[in-house]
This record gives sequence, C-alpha cells and structure tokens, in this order.
Amino acid sequence: HIRGYFKEESENMDKKSSFPPSVETGAEVLLLGSMPGEESLRRQQYYAYRYNAFWKIMGVLFAFDPELPYEERLAALRRNRVALWDTLKYCRREGSLDTGIREPVPNDIPGLLKQYPTIRHIFCNGTAAFRFLKTCLPEVFHGTVPVTRLPSTSPAAAVYSFEQKLEAYRAIQKVLSGN
Repeated sequence: HIRGYFKEESENMDKKSSFPPSVETGAEVLLLGSMPGEESLRRQQYYAYRYNAFWKIMGVLFAFDPELPYEERLAALRRNRVALWDTLKYCRREGSLDTGIREPVPNDIPGLLKQYPTIRHIFCNGTAAFRFLKTCLPEVFHGTVPVTRLPSTSPAAAVYSFEQKLEAYRAIQKVLSGN
C-alpha cells in the first residue's frame, strides 16, 4: 500500500534536531532558518556549510570577519541585536535540502517572543523557513511582530546572486536603524 510505503520511508529518514537560539536581552531582530543542514549538524554550528553565504553577508552588514571563530561570529550578531534560531525544532530529513523535510515540529517561537519582548521583526532565511513558520505557527503572523521572507543564503538558491542576497538582507539594517 502507498500509505504504508510513505510511513516506512519516513521512519528510515534520520531525525534531525535544531540548536538552541543564539539570543540575549535587547535583541530586536530574529533571523530564522528552517533546519540546519548536514554540515551544520555535524559541526553543531549555524550555517557551517562553507558555500552558504550567510556569514559572508552578516560580516558585510555588521563589519566583522566572516572567518572569525564561530562563537565570535555569534557574539557579533548578538552585539548587533540579532537573534538567530530555526523555525523547526525537529524533523525527519535525508540530506540537507529543505524539500526533504518530513514531520516538521516547530520551535517555540511565540515563547521566545514573549521572553524577549524587544524583538520587533522576524526575518526568514528562505522560503522554507517562512513556509514552515506560516504552516506550523500561523499565530506568529497574527501578532505585532512583522515577518519578512528573505532569499535563502544557501547555494541551492542559485537564482539569486550574492549581491542580490546581500541587498535583500540590508532590510535587517534598516529595521535596526529605525528606518
């Protein structure tokens, strides 16, 4: 039976878990990915895949070297009032592609927003993060914190050049500067 086949396929997929949020008091922007990819999970670091443009873009926006040690890059984001997390807490997925995500379970983003009431804008790194937020936590879209979908920094989003991605992510600077 087809139904049984998909259940069995899902059971054979690896269960993935995201990381705790990187956030501290005073955060104004929450930047959400979907679920860490294989290299990020292996290294236990957000955006560890070397061809992902995330850290390069953040380095340009916030004037730090994207080659800094991981903890220093996280600290640079926190100093600039940017919190980092993923939309999903758990899922099943084979490989790193968001299209392979099955059985998504969301992180407690409403709880994070209550704990850090200074967060005034959510940015989603890519369509998948935005889509999972909308389907798993629709109440987030009915609150007072606006949600903006940005292009994915993943190399899988090759339709956008680095320059186009960087320009889109400048919206974070605009929010932080009050413009």
